[in-house]
Parts: sequence; structure tokens; C-alpha cells
Amino acid sequence: MSWFHREKPVNTAWPRDRYEPVIRQSICTGEKVACMRDRSTGKLHELVLIREPRDLEGFCRDYGVSEKELKTIY
Repeated sequence: MSWFHREKPVNTAWPRDRYEPVIRQSICTGEKVACMRDRSTGKLHELVLIREPRDLEGFCRDYGVSEKELKTIY
């Protein structure tokens, strides 16, 4: 928490018919990022950097996604 800045509100309203939740993982470094992928264009919108399992749990909770439905793309 910062003294002079407010936390930005999280926009968790992604239309499920247009966007698909995915995990983008780097082949070289293993870095993982939770994203929403546009189903028509394939464009990724990066949302959360996953450094530990707690980050993934928070993403799933905030966006109403289960870990089972997440696809990993490389």
C-alpha cells in the first residue's frame, strides 16, 4: 500500500462469449501471465503476472474462473 496512490479498481467484467481465459507461459524462462484472449482475433490482454500459486488463485477468484478451464499457451 502506498501513501500517495490509490489502488486501481480491477475490471473483472469480461464478456465470456468474446474472451477466453488463458495462461501464457514462456518456453525459455517459464514466466507465466494470466490473460484474456479474444476469440475472434487471438489478441491477448495480459492481466496478472503469476509468480506463485497464490497469484493464480487470486486471478481465478477475481475473474470467476476455475483452474481446470485455463489453457496454457506457449
